[in-house]
Amino acid sequence: MSSQAQIPIASPIDSRRFAISLAAFYASLFGLVGTHLPFFPVWLKAVGIDAAWIGIITALPAISRFTALPFLTSLAERRHAVRQAIIVTAFATAAGVILTGTQQQALAVFLIYAVTCCVWTPMTPLTDAYALRGVRRYGLNYGPLRLWGSAAFVAGALACGLLVDLIAAKHLIWVIASVAAVSALVSLGLKPLEVPQAATAEVHGDSRLLRDAGFLAVIVTSALVQGSHAAYYTFASIAWQQAGYGGLTIASLWVLGVLAEIVLFAFSPRFTLPFALLVVIAALSAALRWVIMAQSPPIAVLAVVQLAHGLSFGLTQVGTMGLIAQRVPGHVMARGQGYLVACTGIVTSTTAIASGRIYESFGEGVYYLMAAMALTAALIMFLSRRRLSAHPENGASGVA
Repeated sequence: MSSQAQIPIASPIDSRRFAISLAAFYASLFGLVGTHLPFFPVWLKAVGIDAAWIGIITALPAISRFTALPFLTSLAERRHAVRQAIIVTAFATAAGVILTGTQQQALAVFLIYAVTCCVWTPMTPLTDAYALRGVRRYGLNYGPLRLWGSAAFVAGALACGLLVDLIAAKHLIWVIASVAAVSALVSLGLKPLEVPQAATAEVHGDSRLLRDAGFLAVIVTSALVQGSHAAYYTFASIAWQQAGYGGLTIASLWVLGVLAEIVLFAFSPRFTLPFALLVVIAALSAALRWVIMAQSPPIAVLAVVQLAHGLSFGLTQVGTMGLIAQRVPGHVMARGQGYLVACTGIVTSTTAIASGRIYESFGEGVYYLMAAMALTAALIMFLSRRRLSAHPENGASGVA
């Protein structure tokens, strides 16, 4: 957009400093996800919470994505305070996780964790909005910066995998809380970004995104593919534990998927296919992955299938960020990210709650529902590909 074009490219030193601070925060942000995602359900089970409640509680982050999250991202953008909002939400998240760890009753955990999720879930879209503005400002690529988050996810999952065999599962929450505290401290190092003056008058009341059929196709497709991971995120560790796998084996399975994701992010600047086609490939890969997972495959097959996470999650992320960078003006980037994550939250929360009930009755057969979601996403994006290539908002995205 013209307002972005008025910003001169910064010096290499400024660019490097921005990249280092952003990579460090991505690492701390997803290091928290790496400890939380595989083992928070294990902690819930260890303190005596049943599967139905686990499904409801783990749906809370997704629910907050279409309730509190759009409000907070819009507020931060209107006040030109995206960086400040990241810092505030990081410290509030750390406090919330600590308080959650003091509880063991399902209702108490539900209530405190619900409030925590309201301040935690905006952190990722705010950070992505900050990142996309920064890659435009400093002439960087999104993928190589984002891969540090995936690398930290690996480190967090491995650390928890080792600890789950050394400490009681009911103490895992304190590992998660420690990483949340580190993330809050690292957020203080994020570099301020200038606000384009030409965008100031435009940021209020811009609802054009929700009237853009191409943008809606992007967020719905992404929501279906990423939402198809709900059963995997919630019940994979529990199912593998019940199959007799130890904590380190479980962590290694998670790590295999994220290692594939890291490789994909590292090579993403070399991708030449249209972003829409990348998302179609990602959705089809996800569908195949979930069909195989539904068969309760042996460990050797499971290890190979986990590598598909690089496609089902990583390629979806790269394609979606590329499409958003092309279609969303910089002055409403946080709002666009908020709409994306809100849509994902609606799909994921509904899926997580449903998967809790389905898992109780059919076990890993729940993955068939996930496969159907991914196939639907592939169809939507395939049918929308010409619309998305015909009307780009920005010629140079800088994300891949």
